[in-house]
Amino acid sequence: MGILDKFKDQMRGKTGQKLSDTAEKKVNEKTGDKYTSQVDDAQQRIEGAMGMDRDRDRPEQP
Repeated sequence: MGILDKFKDQMRGKTGQKLSDTAEKKVNEKTGDKYTSQVDDAQQRIEGAMGMDRDRDRPEQP
């Protein structure tokens, strides 16, 4: 397993989610929450591209 594979695996876990949420919060702070929906959309797209599926950690809804 190469270093990039290890990085991808780490980013898919809780560490990656925490970093992603922190980055989203910082961007929203810097922009005065003016672009919240666009920032959220970008975060979801980036997480999807990296294979970070937040829904798989949640139990299915009845």
